Amino acid sequence: MSFKIEPAQRADIPRLVDLLNDLFGVELDFTADASHQARGLELLIAEAAKSDRLTVVVARDDQGQAIGVASAQLVISTAEGAPSAWIEDVVVHSDFRRRGIGKLLLGHLLEWAGERGATRAQLLTDTKNEGAELFYNGLGWQTTRLVVRRIFLSVQ
Repeated sequence: MSFKIEPAQRADIPRLVDLLNDLFGVELDFTADASHQARGLELLIAEAAKSDRLTVVVARDDQGQAIGVASAQLVISTAEGAPSAWIEDVVVHSDFRRRGIGKLLLGHLLEWAGERGATRAQLLTDTKNEGAELFYNGLGWQTTRLVVRRIFLSVQ
């Protein structure tokens, strides 16, 4: 079976919501909410169509079904003095894991970021997600000493 990586389309959103539901079932800081995930995907895909500073890609199987997703957005890093890529929502359907699809998705995003001048990429993983920890460690991603902090903002 072969796979291809291409930009996500609006028609992919229902399938991508299902994939994110699996991811957020493991990442305990997040709660799966189909309406929130669908809205977020709509915003990302629409913005990616207008801007070269973010991308959402899917892995497709031979039948054209989206079986994996990942996104990246560029920010300016003062530490690097250059763009840096924030990678999010890397997930492959459980039936297709351990076939190199996650590696293909990440490779595509890293190439995309490098073409836009990014000198670093970063992502978050849940420390209890042993599969993700093994996956990223195996690809050479380094754990940092930084701690993520967050605060929720009220929408005006």
